[in-house]
Amino acid sequence: MRLWVMTKWIVALLSGLTLAVAQPAPSAAAKEVLAASDALKQAMMKKDAAALQKLLHEDLTYSHSNARLQNKADVVKVTMGSTTIEAMDFSDVTVRVYGTTALIRANVDMRNATDGKSTTSHINVLFVWLKGPGGWQLVGRQATQVSPPTTP
Repeated sequence: MRLWVMTKWIVALLSGLTLAVAQPAPSAAAKEVLAASDALKQAMMKKDAAALQKLLHEDLTYSHSNARLQNKADVVKVTMGSTTIEAMDFSDVTVRVYGTTALIRANVDMRNATDGKSTTSHINVLFVWLKGPGGWQLVGRQATQVSPPTTP
């Protein structure tokens, strides 16, 4: 009976260790696409048209939470316009890489300023990235409006 109890504990311990080890660290590709995502965020906040041209795919489909749809030229034009992105805070980020395609899902709190008036959007966003000869490029974005977080 003691041997059976000891065996159960050893199996349980080994199972726990296997699960702890099974949590993989982010892959090199996941780190690369997250770096591209951060570069896009910085380019949008700094109104860096050259960086946007590099990071946005020619076939970009960029969907806003209000159902407005834009292509690459539209996104670059609007980013260079009178609205300024003051902050873009990401949370609950997940990354999935499938070869040369990556999906990033995140909750994003975005603060914009237009004509001195600041507004904040709370959105859930799915970003679709493709890796080509020039690196990772955003080819798709779909945003959904969510309620702002509540504070206790």
